[in-house]
Amino acid sequence: MLRLLVLNGPNLNLLGTRQPEVYGSTTLAEVEAMCKALEGELEAEITCAQSNHEGVLIDHIHAAKGTMDGIVLNAGAYTHTSLALMDAIASVELPVVELHVSNIHAREEFRHKTYIGRVALGQICGFGPAGYPLALRALAGHLRSK
Repeated sequence: MLRLLVLNGPNLNLLGTRQPEVYGSTTLAEVEAMCKALEGELEAEITCAQSNHEGVLIDHIHAAKGTMDGIVLNAGAYTHTSLALMDAIASVELPVVELHVSNIHAREEFRHKTYIGRVALGQICGFGPAGYPLALRALAGHLRSK
């Protein structure tokens, strides 16, 4: 059975209420339930976590080494700023799918740069909360093809 971590960064606890015109009306609890609902289909144990603190996200990534098979990461704004998250991902040597609810490439210029993308297996963005199941299926498929 695969062990997958869905890790959400800053402000994602406000999904459903924060800028619904950009991020939609689905809450983080609903996103997590959507992810957990895939456990049977993917033959995976899916763990969800969220933090607004960069160091806590890094701790989750470090703890995933040896306990998880892969990570779906929505790092929020840290995507565009955090060398520390990039280094943590590179250090644990786990496949990571970078995920964004909005299409970061169609937004402000500063959102086009992604440090996470430099060390990620791939990126899914712009599909709203439906991106989470896409990312989990892509990650599980990658892991099973090895």
